[in-house]
Amino acid sequence: MWRFGVPGSSTKESLTFMAQQGGDHRRSFTVAPSLADLEALAEQALATLPLVFLARTNNIAIHVVDFPDEETEEEMDLDSPFDLMGLYRGVDLPHQSVQDIRTNLDAIFLYRRPLLDYWCESGEDLSHIVRHVLIHEIGHHFGLSDEDMERIEAEGPDPE
Repeated sequence: MWRFGVPGSSTKESLTFMAQQGGDHRRSFTVAPSLADLEALAEQALATLPLVFLARTNNIAIHVVDFPDEETEEEMDLDSPFDLMGLYRGVDLPHQSVQDIRTNLDAIFLYRRPLLDYWCESGEDLSHIVRHVLIHEIGHHFGLSDEDMERIEAEGPDPE
């Protein structure tokens, strides 16, 4: 598990690092990417999101696990654990109140095996898939529609 941002650095420093590295973090894998590999792709994807979008996401934990747990499978009425690539669990911003006592951190789950399965079937770049799912789940935190999330993803990095 990790939280948004790179430990010990700001999002702006992360973006600067990525710009210095050419901003292209596509990786070639000769074996199935590990949980750590997907976590690294998620961190890289996060660093490409607009700063205005990241400003209110510092209290979300990211979990990269192989599959959704049985409770999630039942709750989401999944036919197969491969049917879900990511999930936001928490109270979206429009429904949060300072009067509510929150005992759990909001969380985004990225499911490795379904992501890899989709990657193999689609032939899309894995970093693009991870970024797309991450944006989708962060969007749920903001209470955004699918159309809003698609627009944000298309905008790319904040120019600052």
